[in-house]
Amino acid sequence: MKKLPLLLVCCLNLPAFAGVDDCMTRTTVPDGKLSLPEIIDLGLCRNPQTSASYLAYESARFSKNAGYAKYLPSVSVGANASLPYRNEEWGDWSYGASLSASYLIFDFGKRLSDLNQSAASWRAAGFDYDESVQNYIFSIIGSYYALLNADADVKSAEMLRTVAQTARDTAKKKFNAGAVAKADVLKADTTLASRDLDLERAKNNREIAKGTLLSKLSFPADQNIEIADMPSEIGTPQETKSLEDLFAQAQKTRPDLLRATANKDAAWHRRNSTFLSNLPSISASGSVSWNDTPSETFNAGQDKISGSIGIRASMPLFAGFANMYNLRAAQANYERAKEQERNIQDSASLDIFSAYQNYKTAQTVLKQTETLLKSATESEKVTAGMYKVGRATMLDWQTAQSELVTAEKQNNAAKYDLFTKRAAVALAVGEIKAELEQERANAQENN
Repeated sequence: MKKLPLLLVCCLNLPAFAGVDDCMTRTTVPDGKLSLPEIIDLGLCRNPQTSASYLAYESARFSKNAGYAKYLPSVSVGANASLPYRNEEWGDWSYGASLSASYLIFDFGKRLSDLNQSAASWRAAGFDYDESVQNYIFSIIGSYYALLNADADVKSAEMLRTVAQTARDTAKKKFNAGAVAKADVLKADTTLASRDLDLERAKNNREIAKGTLLSKLSFPADQNIEIADMPSEIGTPQETKSLEDLFAQAQKTRPDLLRATANKDAAWHRRNSTFLSNLPSISASGSVSWNDTPSETFNAGQDKISGSIGIRASMPLFAGFANMYNLRAAQANYERAKEQERNIQDSASLDIFSAYQNYKTAQTVLKQTETLLKSATESEKVTAGMYKVGRATMLDWQTAQSELVTAEKQNNAAKYDLFTKRAAVALAVGEIKAELEQERANAQENN
């Protein structure tokens, strides 16, 4: 079977911005050309969406840690001071203090189920954060290559305008020499004006693409940013995986699949906890108190120090059928979680297959556009030469120029679309973040 490259970002050989202290507070884009990994690091440091997702993960972690409290004694302390009033007279102050403790001895495993549920929810929050990071990285990649594509279109438009200017100058000279009619000059002027318009549109598209990338990095869209181009040779057989390998890898790395499994586990433990809440629980308790009540005060004469210890067993008998309905609801939620997991697995399989097919198509399209560009470039050169010697018309030259314009745009789009499609495969498998970290580690070792 044909192989598929999964290397998302190659040649990561520059330091990351994760270690820059002012990445969150800075108001301007760093100077110099920024590589893709540098931009990703800078964006992850500043992006509010991924930060919010991380805080949700931290919240789930703290909630999970709170579940361990049920395995420890519960201790409380109290103090009181009172001034009695009887028969229109105020008495003397009395004081007291108490210390009590309780410990759950046995509950048929309910607290363990609660802890396992919290742990599963914590894992699900972690996978949700990982998915948020990977989706953000993919959006950065799309904006990065869109800017490169827009910049390439500007360069192509400038080159094509130069061609149109040459055609106009040639037609003017031939008209002055009486070799062609005025119509050739007018056609050349029209083509040149069209190329000027194309150039302005390309520059506008580049500004929009630049603003989009800056916005994703949480910078004002009117600032300037310089980015480095990526290598043009990708997809070597040595860095490929088969489609079957991608499906297997997604089961281990795709965040939404892992999150669905964690949510299913949480629902399973929640159902068990609901059932176990209907069973008895046994607790031990103890208390000690101190009271200082004046002898002439009402209710005086009690011991200054008192205490008690005991064991308590409790079991819910009837709560208006709430326990029964809660158990049925927990069972239904568990069944729903299983179906959601199955649905996500089906969606993941389709995502991987579609991304795989799109990438193969993008490879083919790039090769075809390269052939088309080479042919259109040669055709324009030949037609230009023929026009200069009177063997072709201005219409022929204009047609060749139009074909070259189309070929340039298609080749630019295909080149950067291939990078984006490869990133889409890594996103579908859930390896964008892992590939980025691995390549960065390799780059640091090489440095």
